[in-house]
Amino acid sequence: MGTKTRKLSQINDSLIEWQSVVVADGSTGLTAVAGRGYFINTTAGAITVTTPASPKRGDKIVIVDYSGTFATNKVTINFNGAKVFGSVNTSTLQTNFQVVDLIYIDDTQGWRTVNQDTTSDIQSALFITATGGTITTSGNFKIHTFTGDGSFVVSQIGNAPTVPTGGPNTVSYLVVAGGGGGGNGNATGGGGAGGFREGRDCTPSYTASPLVAATGLTITATTYPISVGAGGPLAGSGGSNSIFSTITSTGGGGSAQTPCGPSYPGGSGGGGSYAPNAGGGTGNTPPTSPPQGNNGGTANPATPNTNIGAGGGGGATATGGNAPAPRTAAGAGGAGATTSITGSPVSYSGGGGGGTSQPAPSNNPGAAGGTGGGGAGGGPTGSPSTTGVAGTANTGGGGGGGGGTYAVSTSPGGLGGKGIVIIRYKFQ
Repeated sequence: MGTKTRKLSQINDSLIEWQSVVVADGSTGLTAVAGRGYFINTTAGAITVTTPASPKRGDKIVIVDYSGTFATNKVTINFNGAKVFGSVNTSTLQTNFQVVDLIYIDDTQGWRTVNQDTTSDIQSALFITATGGTITTSGNFKIHTFTGDGSFVVSQIGNAPTVPTGGPNTVSYLVVAGGGGGGNGNATGGGGAGGFREGRDCTPSYTASPLVAATGLTITATTYPISVGAGGPLAGSGGSNSIFSTITSTGGGGSAQTPCGPSYPGGSGGGGSYAPNAGGGTGNTPPTSPPQGNNGGTANPATPNTNIGAGGGGGATATGGNAPAPRTAAGAGGAGATTSITGSPVSYSGGGGGGTSQPAPSNNPGAAGGTGGGGAGGGPTGSPSTTGVAGTANTGGGGGGGGGTYAVSTSPGGLGGKGIVIIRYKFQ
């Protein structure tokens, strides 16, 4: 009671003309006049108080909970187009025995309370409001999933820490680029996975991947174009970039058609195909921190009429496998990364498996793709599949390399998997 008495004495000056008790009934409102104080009884219902339409510097209005019932029936303050603490907002008073002393400063700052420790008394908690993509919820969080190009349209941001109960103005994100295609030929490398980039808001609201950035992305009330990268459209070609605001993930590197040389760089590098230079492509190109991918594996050197295996494409968390010796197998695709940004664990950005080749038909299959959508490599004629398997759509997985029989037949590699963009934020 001592604190309430102090506040009343502070605002009980000659500039305030105190009015009769206002009895709210839930259906009528009150248009306040500058220089007046209002005792409001909300025992029977809530009320909306509207401030003057054209306030002047120094205008004061005082609102007092007459009956200690604001928590049961709140008072909504409509600031009539003016700002409060520098932003346009409709506020609520919902604390019993609350006393709010408002003063108007100017058009930039608008209304404020005389006592700065009561900031949260007149500002409602705000949270991010946005549209775009496919929207789902997980607890107090909304998730926008983009499987194709679109727009993330933000109409409101949170107002924490100004209002402790409000939401943040940052979002968590996952941006995965399109995977690279596996090489055409026999014993060609797997495609590199699309670049994997994840950032999580400062409050750990879900289990992220090992590659998560320490902070999310700060947003404003604007429209953010979303680009979702396509997988390598032809076997051996690189995937396309995915973009959200300042975050760009690079398409996965394709694998060379044999025997044309090394494979290509990208978010993750393509696996090496058999050739005089059988090295894999470089991952994390251009470099990001945390890294967006890894290098592709190497193939066995080309030797006529022998068993040959190609390297696996790089994945988000592991380098593509090197073709082992003796020459009877290919390198597996590098493993992707697993995150629960959607509310359940899902793996993305696995590298494509390398293909194999032998001088005669054999049931020696190509290597497996990496977890996270990487396609398996093809094997020689007589294997379950000679064609590389495509990377899984909307995972950014690399396509598997082609197989075939050495110097007799060749098979195409698998196409890269399309990427994805996911945005998550607290909405209540």
